[in-house]
Amino acid sequence: MAGLRAARANVVPGLVVQAMMLCLLLAYQFHPATRDALGRLAMVKERWGYGYSAVSAIIAGALIPELLRVVVFQRGRIRRSNAANLRFSIPFWCFMGTVVDGFYRVQAVWFGDSAGFPVILKKVLVDQFLYNPLFAAPFTAMLYDWKNSGYDHRAWRGFLKAGYYRDVVVPTLCATWGVWIPVVSILYSLPSPLQIPLFGLALSMWVMLYTWMSEKRAGRPA
Repeated sequence: MAGLRAARANVVPGLVVQAMMLCLLLAYQFHPATRDALGRLAMVKERWGYGYSAVSAIIAGALIPELLRVVVFQRGRIRRSNAANLRFSIPFWCFMGTVVDGFYRVQAVWFGDSAGFPVILKKVLVDQFLYNPLFAAPFTAMLYDWKNSGYDHRAWRGFLKAGYYRDVVVPTLCATWGVWIPVVSILYSLPSPLQIPLFGLALSMWVMLYTWMSEKRAGRPA
């Protein structure tokens, strides 16, 4: 039930992310100017490699969400907590951006680089039902909750219990699947050099949703 509540809470913003990604996919397929622009972006990604993934994840996962927090929720007033948030989010999303890039490369080796339905299906299943439950969801939940605990090392005793996975990670997974299954299906329909650049577009919205969920768990006004 907690998972269903988390998924329902994210229906509207999740649909916004999915619609945005679908529009980009259609524009890439049918609008030559968009295809050329995205092609140039793919060339930048290939030239910079993992460095591009790290920088784009920092911008999308750390800087843009915090800037929107300041502009929208804090009415332009910068607080000390914003700097504290960035000290956590910049290294975290730098690391996760490179991990996601490496994971996408491994999937391309395993399953190929075509946009056929069998290849996309395999990548989506591995992404959402192996990579996410076994690594991304628990790792992200634990790090965000550790940060919200004030970096209290005693919090890790609770993170490593089965109840934490049931009560925190499973609801997070339900929200993740509701947003990301359609999004990664679209990403895997694109050429590999474009997957990370467009992943960054969806990441900003997701980080704002995830921050809201994690701060709600910590009892903070999100």
